Order: sequence, then C-alpha cells, then structure tokens
Amino acid sequence: MGYVTRIVIIGGGPGGYEAALVAAQLGAEVTVVDRDGLGGASVLTDCVPSKTLIATAEVMTNFGSSYEELGIIVEDGTPDPDNPARVVGVDLGKVNRRVKRLALAQSHDITAAVTRAGARVLRGRGRLEPGQASDGTRQVVVETAGGEEERLTADAVLIATGGKPRELPDARPDGERILNWTQVYDLEEQPEELIVVGSGVTGAEFAGAYQALGSRVTLVSSRDRVLPGEDPDAAVVLEDVFRRRGMNVMSRSRAASAKRVGDRVEVTLSDGRVITGSHCLMAVGAVPNTSGIGLEEAGVTLKDSGHIRTDRVSRTSAPGVYAAGDCTGVFALASVAAMQGRIAMYHFLGETVAPLDLKTVSANVFTDPEIATVGYTQADVDAGRIDARAVKLPLLRNARAKMQGVRDGFVKLFCRPGTGIVVGGVVVAPRASELIHPISIAVDNNLTVEQIANTFTVYPSLSGSIGEVARQLQTRKAAEGG
Repeated sequence: MGYVTRIVIIGGGPGGYEAALVAAQLGAEVTVVDRDGLGGASVLTDCVPSKTLIATAEVMTNFGSSYEELGIIVEDGTPDPDNPARVVGVDLGKVNRRVKRLALAQSHDITAAVTRAGARVLRGRGRLEPGQASDGTRQVVVETAGGEEERLTADAVLIATGGKPRELPDARPDGERILNWTQVYDLEEQPEELIVVGSGVTGAEFAGAYQALGSRVTLVSSRDRVLPGEDPDAAVVLEDVFRRRGMNVMSRSRAASAKRVGDRVEVTLSDGRVITGSHCLMAVGAVPNTSGIGLEEAGVTLKDSGHIRTDRVSRTSAPGVYAAGDCTGVFALASVAAMQGRIAMYHFLGETVAPLDLKTVSANVFTDPEIATVGYTQADVDAGRIDARAVKLPLLRNARAKMQGVRDGFVKLFCRPGTGIVVGGVVVAPRASELIHPISIAVDNNLTVEQIANTFTVYPSLSGSIGEVARQLQTRKAAEGG
C-alpha cells in the first residue's frame, strides 16, 4: 500500500473546510482542528448571521420605501387619518433566534460534507511545534475540547484561524449595551437608539439593517464619507440614502471611548463631543487570530499587523506550512479564503494550479441598495495604475427599476481604451450581488464591451443596464477612433 499524505488544517472556516474537501478528494489523510464549529466566523458569527438579519431588514425596507408608490396599503387595525397605512415592526428576539438556528444548521451541513469526504474533524485548539522533522514533517499539538492533548504528524499544515473583532482600549464590549458584531445576535429587544462606530463594510451593513428594523441609528465615521474603501460614486449614493431615511451620519468624527451609564451608552468623540444611545455597536475592524499558536517559533513570518505573510499559492515562509483566509490579511472575503485554501492543497499535492488573482475577485456590500464590485476600481484609474475609460448609467433610466420603484443606484463599467476589454465594474442596486456575475465573467475571461453589447438581455430587466453601459462604451470607443 502506498504512502498517504497527511494534512492538518488548523481552523474550520471557508479556507479550512474548502481545503479539507479538496485534499480529501485528492486522497490525502486530512484532519481539521477546529474550536468553535465548522464554518468559522463566516458561518457562525459573521457572513451567514449578518446576511440573515439583513434579509429581514430588506423586507422592512421594501415595505417602508416603496409600498405606497406601488399602491400597496397595509392596515394594522388602528386607522390613523395622518398615517392610514402602517407596517408592523419586527420581533428582534425571534429574528435572532432564526439567525442562530440557520447558522448552526449551515455549520452542521459543512461538517457532514467534510466528514463524508473522508476528513476527520477534531474539536480543539491547535498549535504548531517549532521546527521541521528530518523527514520534512511538522508536528501539531491539539488541546482537545475534553481537556486532553493530542499530537498530530503532518506532511503539510494549513493555518486558517481567521480573525476577531478589533477592540478599542476605552470601548470594551460588555455583550449587553456595548457590542461587537458577534454579540448582536443575543439581543432580545430592538435597540431604540443604536450608535454604530465605524463606517466600513460591517458598520454600514449593520447601520442600514437596524435602521430598517426600526432603530434610530447614528453612524460615527472617522472618514469624509461612509465606505471609504469602496467606489466613491457608490458611497455617495449610499450615504445619501442613509441620510434620506433618517440616519444621523457623523462624518470626520472619531470615537475615543464608550462607556455604560445605567441603561444608556455614552460615546465620547476625539473632539470632546459626547453622544448617547441605548446601545453601541463597535465595528472598527478585525485583528488576525495568529498569536499563541506557535507560528513565529515554527518559522512563519508575520506582518507588523500580525497577519501571516503568504505568496500567491498560499505558502508561508516555513516549508510545509500554508495559510488561508482572514489570518493572511489578503482580502477579508469568504470566497477568497476558500480559494486560498483550495490553491494551497492543489499546490502541495502536485495538482495544476493558477496563482491567486485578486483582480478577478467580486465583492458585495449588503446594504440597501447593495454595492457590488469586481476588477479594477475608480481608485486604480485615478491613481494611474491602469488606463481605462468608464461609463456610469443611473438606474433611473431603466424601465424595470421604474416599475419596482427603484430610484437609487447605477451600473458602471471600466474598459481598456484600445481593445475595449472589460477590466472592472460596479453595480449599485437591489440584489447587486446577483447582477455583478456577468461582469465578473467578462473580467475573468477578458471579454470586450462589444461582446457584452451584442449579447441579448431580457427586457425589461435591471441587467439590461449592463448591456446599455457596454453599448455606450462601444460608441465612445468608436467616436474616439479606438
């Protein structure tokens, strides 16, 4: 019987469990060491829970923003001459119980799939032992959930330990009034006045969701605008929507501390101003889970931020040790973590593999409207990193958008001036996460605006705007003699 390659994966999030599936299917002996349940933060405390909560918020937003225009009347049994149609609120406790139930169900499904593929799942905390044995193997010591210690020998180790919410020294979450994004699902009552500190993706998503659920929301942003890392045109649209719906968006305001005062929370800003609310959500970024697991002692180089330094096939500086996901700081997306994990296993097990290409990554901000992006960005064009021409088409001109009462949003495409090859795109719209896929296909396969323009779209449809933008770029290219 031939030698079987032994793989140990520390961390069961998307990077870890996708790597386990690949390695097991390729005939390796795989052990996944996981502390909290397969799926990791993505499934248990981040992506799946937040998007489940946002799904409820989305229903409330649809009723709140467009039901009158569409002619829908909702009577609640208590006629009010000034407000004849009122929509009932939400039971946040019930919403959150559903959130946690679905997250656990997804985790169980992943565990079943990994086990069915032939991998072993070991509940516990793993750490790398220093050095590499003479035969090239690595040792992983696991403190199991039962309090015992188990030593595993591995031909290769994948570190996929993820990250956790960053905390400010003077704004420590208490799980009741001052919360991080993993703690909000324990709330039984709707926050009356929610202060959200941080206007990145997480802060913007939760601010929009809780406003839609009925909370009065104040969003504290240290930057000039919300979503400073996103397309500026998209950020302007979203901030305008937030303000129009009644959110208090405080730009250029940095939180210095947050403290409980009875059943209230006081947030002190760096300029001395104090704002109060019933609850505060801290969304000030994440830090990698890379300390205390023997990485540096084993020869793994960390960045100043604590993230693991990797190459484009997920190798670390230590032979036989790979890394994937948020602990690498490459791109905090489940899809990227999964790709990094798969690439690591393909590479180590000798399969053909293409290095990670971040210019084909599509991403989405699950606000209302959603913001989806792929490829090169406006910032890349403005900084001269790529020569591209762009056209932006507001959804106001789209027939389907008019029918659905959609006023906010646009489609933007970037293409190379000479060839017309599509190199990036932005969609701001309801369900932009679904609409970005044809643009992703175009970017990944070097399609031209001519090819997109000459492809049939359904009429009426929001995706028709993608074809229309391509036709405008095609026309501009012809007018400029490109």
